[in-house]
Amino acid sequence: MMTETRAATILQILLGTTAVPKLVKSKKDPFETLVVTIISQNTADRNTARAFENLSKQFEITPEVLANAEISRIEACLRVGGLYKSKAKTIQTASKIILEKFHGSLAPVLSLPLDEARKMLTELPGVGPKTADVVLLFSANQPTIPVDTHVNRVAKRLGLAPANGIYEAVRLSLQSLFQPKDYLAVHLLLIAHGRKYCKARRPHCIECPVNNYCPSNDLGGKHD
Repeated sequence: MMTETRAATILQILLGTTAVPKLVKSKKDPFETLVVTIISQNTADRNTARAFENLSKQFEITPEVLANAEISRIEACLRVGGLYKSKAKTIQTASKIILEKFHGSLAPVLSLPLDEARKMLTELPGVGPKTADVVLLFSANQPTIPVDTHVNRVAKRLGLAPANGIYEAVRLSLQSLFQPKDYLAVHLLLIAHGRKYCKARRPHCIECPVNNYCPSNDLGGKHD
């Protein structure tokens, strides 16, 4: 079976068997998406949600408000999420830049072509390719697939990305195999699959719904 066909089959199976992760809020507002994603770095989803809830109760989540807030108050809100001092500083610095450079709105950036928008977002402090791609996919419906640790691991094990590929190689490989309309589903489903079955240690290959299409399992009966 060709890789494109196998990828389509895997997607259909996951759509029918896997519950996608719940999101923190709707992730439609790009600045809120940016803040949530910064908080989520090296942090469990539950603690990300708690930290963002704390922040939302104390502040209106806008560049103007957070740029002028007392940094110690932001830190207190984010403490539950870990690395709270550096995250608070990142959020406040990014807020000031967005306020000064983009008049408080990311809309002009997100309306740019994908590559230009990604470049401008990654120039913000604490914003790497994954964070930029999350903002672009969730808040601007731009055609990109963010690659977190789960997406990276599952894509490589399923043979959907180069085994030794870095971030861009994995992202571009996935995007070549799926239709842009499915990028959000692919991102969320690979995360969910990685959490439930394709764990970093001791993956649950026997229970895995796509084990017949996985070149990494040891169960036999695989489809190429």
